[in-house]
Amino acid sequence: MAQGKESVSVVEMEGSGNGPAVAMRHFETLLRLLPVGLCISALVVMLKTEQSDQYIQLDYSDFDAFRCLAYANGICAGYSLISAFDSMVPVSHHISRSWILFLLDQGITYLMLAGGAVATEVLYVAYKGDEEVTWEQVCGNYGRFCNKAGASVIISFFALVCFLILSLLSSYRLFSKYDPPIHGDVKLENQTIAQI
Repeated sequence: MAQGKESVSVVEMEGSGNGPAVAMRHFETLLRLLPVGLCISALVVMLKTEQSDQYIQLDYSDFDAFRCLAYANGICAGYSLISAFDSMVPVSHHISRSWILFLLDQGITYLMLAGGAVATEVLYVAYKGDEEVTWEQVCGNYGRFCNKAGASVIISFFALVCFLILSLLSSYRLFSKYDPPIHGDVKLENQTIAQI
C-alpha cells in the first residue's frame, strides 16, 4: 500500500525566488487563466446564437445541448478564475489540498467534455441530418445559426485542452507525493538479499 510522503512547501522549494517551481507556478496560473477567456468567449457566442425567418425563430435555448454547453462554459470560467487566484499564492501543497484540486480539475474536465460532446452531436445532426429517422439537415437553411453554434463548440474544445493539461498537472502533483507500490515478491527478495 502506498504511503504519503512529507508535503514540501512551494515556498521552501523556491528558495531565493527563481527556479523550476516558480516557473511551473507561473505556467499553471496562466494555464488556469486562459480558459476564463475561452469559456467566456464561447458563452457569449452561444448566447448570441439565434436566427429567424418568416416561419421559425431559432435560439440556442431551444436546444438542451446548447444550454448545457452554455452552463458548462459559465461554471468552468468561474472555477478557472478561482483556481487561478489560488495557484498564484505560494502555499504548501498538502495531500488534502492536492486531492481537492485533482478532483475538481477532473470534474471540470469531464463537465467540459460532456457539454462539448453533446453539442457536437446536435450540430452533426443539424449539418448532416439523419435519414433513418427522417430528420433533415437544417444548416442549409439556417447557416448563420449553425456557424455560431459551431464556433462556440470549437472554442469550448480549446478550453477543454487547457483543462486536460491542468488535470495532468494536478494528477502529477498529487500522485508524486506517494511512494510507488512494492510488489510482495520484490520486497521479500530485497529482504533476503539484505540478510545475505
